[in-house]
Amino acid sequence: MARPRSHKRARVQIDEAELAAFRAGLRRRYTNEEILEELRGSAERLGRSPTMREFADDSDARVHPQTVIEHFGTWNAAKRAAGLFPRRFLTRDDLLTQLRALGHELGRTPKSSDFAGRRRTLPSASTYTHTFGSLANALREAGFDVPVGEERLERAVEQGAELALALGRLPKMTDWADARRADPELLSEWQVYRLIDVQRGAWTAFQFLVRARLREDDVDVRPDGALGTR
Repeated sequence: MARPRSHKRARVQIDEAELAAFRAGLRRRYTNEEILEELRGSAERLGRSPTMREFADDSDARVHPQTVIEHFGTWNAAKRAAGLFPRRFLTRDDLLTQLRALGHELGRTPKSSDFAGRRRTLPSASTYTHTFGSLANALREAGFDVPVGEERLERAVEQGAELALALGRLPKMTDWADARRADPELLSEWQVYRLIDVQRGAWTAFQFLVRARLREDDVDVRPDGALGTR
């Protein structure tokens, strides 16, 4: 007759020093640089600096987030080492330092459009707006000269993004006119129109800038101008 199985856990003696050496050996399966490459690859696939959850959900990533932390101490420290800036917990000084570095790279005062292709390595323009009130304010605090026209356009794009979120689509000129009747603080639709320096189709060019700003906040804008969430 078979003996009933015991559900008690077996008592084992584990040498703490040998266990520590075993764990260290497991950690050495990946070098620091290999882990950083995993982070960069995940950011490339995702289109932005990954959170721990996003990295864990990345089926192409070969290491676990905990392994990353064991090597670098914290998740954000690892991302900084990989050249990927954390999306949260950046101080005002951190933001201004990156803004000055961008200006040095460009050789001029940065514009909001300069952030679009740098999502892996820079905070978004909307992060500066949320922290400083506007990108223009951040640029001034970083020591840049901001022409009045550029500041007004930056403010109009921010207002356009807010209006788009309220409408569920990119705003038309008539939408802007309606919004201004409710809020006289807005520029007029014709003032916005004249801020866009293109040969024709100034309003669609403005909508293009609004779409870029929305995408920085992971808001999907469909070809017909309707909004969704990514």
